Amino acid sequence: MPKRSSSLDAVIVGAGVVGAACAYYATRAGLRVAVVDRGSVAGGTTGAGEGNLLVSDKEAGPELDLALLSAALWRELAAVMPPEMEYEDKGGLVVAPDEISLAALRAFAEGQRAAGVTAVEAGTEDLRELEPHLAPGLAGGFHYPQDAQVQPAQAAARLLAAATAQGARIHLGEEVTEFVVGRGAVRGVRTRFRELLAPAVVNAAGTWGGRIAELAGTTLPVLPRRGFVLVTEPLPRVVRHKVYAADYIADVASGSAALQSSAVVEGTPSGPVLIGATRERVGFDRSLSVEALRRLASQAAALFPVLADVRVLRAYHGFRPYLPDHLPAIGPDPRVPGLLHACGHEGAGIGLAPATGALIAAALTGAEPPLDPGPFRPDRPFGPQPGPGEGR
Repeated sequence: MPKRSSSLDAVIVGAGVVGAACAYYATRAGLRVAVVDRGSVAGGTTGAGEGNLLVSDKEAGPELDLALLSAALWRELAAVMPPEMEYEDKGGLVVAPDEISLAALRAFAEGQRAAGVTAVEAGTEDLRELEPHLAPGLAGGFHYPQDAQVQPAQAAARLLAAATAQGARIHLGEEVTEFVVGRGAVRGVRTRFRELLAPAVVNAAGTWGGRIAELAGTTLPVLPRRGFVLVTEPLPRVVRHKVYAADYIADVASGSAALQSSAVVEGTPSGPVLIGATRERVGFDRSLSVEALRRLASQAAALFPVLADVRVLRAYHGFRPYLPDHLPAIGPDPRVPGLLHACGHEGAGIGLAPATGALIAAALTGAEPPLDPGPFRPDRPFGPQPGPGEGR
């Protein structure tokens, strides 16, 4: 017979970095929580991420506000978490191949500055000083010192460890099979092994967030958006910042289901260079895309010619939890009392995790939220949904 646990304030579904952050901030607020995941810690999108903590790719608006809050919280976490988290405040560099792209970056940065972002224009000489191995002939770019990076799986593990030290319970390898409902409200969840009873359940299931919403009797149009990453052999620090081409910003904001790729290149403390980023909606198709890998390799070599003859040791891919309006769903779902959502961050979940956790903790305790949660309401209108064949 399944075990029953009822001495909880909240159950968090998902042990990726967002679920881990929700557990961390909820336990800090004095709540008793359990985290349940059908797999392992960081076994989904988090484990397939690069660890980006970016403000540079977000236009002024709610997501940028969330990113700026998270950037401050990541700095606080870095001061108290073990070094294995590999927090690096390396900064980002966005480069433009021509004057038209540079003018667009200039206008983009102007809006960001008004929201509190530090964006410093870099001319051709500045680019050479910031990144000596960059390709010649670039028109210029912008330096974003607030961009940073973590090792994502370690970040999730360390946040969960800190939550566990405050009493959180972690149940891995247990899939949620149904919700416990009573008097018209969510009262917990069931797995094959146990029943976890609580007055609140947080859906932090990433790309499976739509499925968890369905189990609870509601809808959330989360779709998987596949992305590949190349990993090179260990190198000296030939790439100092997070460096990407200006068209990456447009790819992030795009709703296209087709394959999109733009060079995103960064070094790591252990030596390998990570090369991304592709985006396409192909459902949960895990097959290898030779075309996606070819594009990444050629675009990275065009940006950093020094990489042209470097060996690629492996490639990996994951699925970003995509919502049609490119904003995550964070907070209580008024359609299902007791249900909260913390998913749909697409490729920004690692960067946005702490602020998401802080918002969820505030919602669970009734505290003043650290920023306006209104734009992230789970019951907001999401606009036109993709049709058949568009990556459901």
